[in-house]
Amino acid sequence: MTHKDLDVWKRSMKLARMIYKETEMFPESEQYGLKSQLRRCSVSIPSNIAEGAGRKGNRELIRFLYIALGSLSELDTQVELAYDLSYLNSRNPLIDEITIIRKMTLNLIKALQ
Repeated sequence: MTHKDLDVWKRSMKLARMIYKETEMFPESEQYGLKSQLRRCSVSIPSNIAEGAGRKGNRELIRFLYIALGSLSELDTQVELAYDLSYLNSRNPLIDEITIIRKMTLNLIKALQ
């Protein structure tokens, strides 16, 4: 089994694609600011899941799942800010995905312990 078999990885890849699509039309002034932060953070989530799955044992996977949770919280904050600045028309689909992935990640951690 690899990270590609994990539903939480698949779902977090979907979220990263959503973030890239939603940030396409951000103002040019945000090219290296919030747009970049959102994109890097969203990529960090499936990347950490993949890295943890590629390491030896459940303990390492759990450690990287917690790092992914941190990135989810960071992304949640950035989505809220982007919405407050009127860069996003709606935050709900993104926040809904973040919430689902957070629950999936916590459930996976619980199952691995």
